[in-house]
Amino acid sequence: MLEYKAARYGRTFDRVDRWFPSTRRCSDCGRITSKMALNVREWDCPCGSHHDRDVNAAINIKAAGQADFNDRGAQVRPGLVPAPRGEAVTHPGVACSPRSVEGISVL
Repeated sequence: MLEYKAARYGRTFDRVDRWFPSTRRCSDCGRITSKMALNVREWDCPCGSHHDRDVNAAINIKAAGQADFNDRGAQVRPGLVPAPRGEAVTHPGVACSPRSVEGISVL
């Protein structure tokens, strides 16, 4: 899904190696710790950083992708993409709508 959606919006899609140690590598110092059981959700690095396993992996995967794009000479941050016409519509009169929000009348 991500691959075809990236192509649709003119983005670059690339895969990170399956064996990339994204959860075990400290996103602060780069040290790779020993293997952890899957039930370990948080861990402390010897450098003093405390990591949530999923957040740390996301930071490492993002950094790996940006480093890969930099090696190819591409822009790290993609350019602005204009919103589709139907998505950028503002509706006049929304602020004074007579509808209620969670049972509280606006008027």
